[in-house]
Amino acid sequence: MFVYLQLNLKYAKNMLIDRQISAELRSLARKYKVITITGPRQSGKTTLVKQVFPEMKYVSMEETDNREFAANDPRAFLSKYNEGVILDEIQRTPDLLSYIQGMVDSRSDPAQFILTGSNQFSMLSSISQSLAGRTAILKLLPFSIGEINSFPEEYDTDDYLFRGFYPAIYANDLDPVRTYSYYFETYIEKDLRQLIRIKDLSLFTKFIRLCAGRIGSILNQSQIANETGVSVNTIDSWLSILEASFIIFRLPPWFDNISKRLIKSPKLYFYDTGIACFLLGIRSKDHLTSHPLRGNLFENMVVNELIKAHNNHGMNPQLYFFRDSSGNELDLVIPEGLNLHAAEIKSSETFHSGFLKTIQLFKKIYPERIKSTFLIYSGTTEQEVNATQVINFRNAGDMVYIQGN
Repeated sequence: MFVYLQLNLKYAKNMLIDRQISAELRSLARKYKVITITGPRQSGKTTLVKQVFPEMKYVSMEETDNREFAANDPRAFLSKYNEGVILDEIQRTPDLLSYIQGMVDSRSDPAQFILTGSNQFSMLSSISQSLAGRTAILKLLPFSIGEINSFPEEYDTDDYLFRGFYPAIYANDLDPVRTYSYYFETYIEKDLRQLIRIKDLSLFTKFIRLCAGRIGSILNQSQIANETGVSVNTIDSWLSILEASFIIFRLPPWFDNISKRLIKSPKLYFYDTGIACFLLGIRSKDHLTSHPLRGNLFENMVVNELIKAHNNHGMNPQLYFFRDSSGNELDLVIPEGLNLHAAEIKSSETFHSGFLKTIQLFKKIYPERIKSTFLIYSGTTEQEVNATQVINFRNAGDMVYIQGN
């Protein structure tokens, strides 16, 4: 009996997870000639497209011979795949997109090309020039909490924060510290060198660690520039690089009228808390218990859950935060037409009525527009308090289903 259970567990660890985005991907493939999937390296793009389109041929443009063939004779290269093809890391051969345009315009069948890429800015820029109106675009981020729950193990809050959400960590039971160390080294060597020439990589490493130290905080580029010893323009350029390669993103402030905007600067977040923990020097989940940025990391994780839920349903996430001149801050504002959804995020396992203070303030500012409000925390007791839904962070993604209902 013990051996049987052990074998079953081993099988479960290596099983293919049906990603939540799969249904949207299948639906779009029935309507569009080209499907483009962006996302970080190792977020599972290749596994996803092979699983959803097992009948299609697969070609990696990371391989030198494929890139050279495509560059030297693009028509001959594409003629080999008249029945459709998956082209992985298409940003390595951007000139190929104009030839793909000619092919899809001459044929009517859907899902002719499935394209993936891990550099969202350069890739989407090339696609907007060649395939505008011809392709659907999806963004695949690392696992959501719901996807991780497909594995047999149970994880607590600090497990999620420390381990992050990259599929290989869970599928192969990898050590997070080593994995993110290798990931960061690979990022420096591959993505960074492709995007920009940086003479002093140690300076850039210092910069990205300073960014990790400001996770979940208002972004002050001048302050980072002073601490790094480079210009503000350089910091702005480097932030764009981190965004392009799915390391960080900026959450904009909410405002009704641009002339009445209360704060101009965005908040800084990472696409994965595991990478942020590594950059912060956190080498064990036990280190999180008393870490001063644990609350910020928790907030970041919840924001990521909502972004993933939107992406997995083919929706463009429109998320904001609110902060007034007195420093009152609301973690999330989600507009839906003229209506607003709002949420406060707390890492505490115990609910306190004081958590609702900013939500109540926001309701007074927009009494006719608030459609729903949430308090997202680590506690397991879910209830309604003063017309606000108090929910566990594992269910944060369900807020997306509330919109439109």
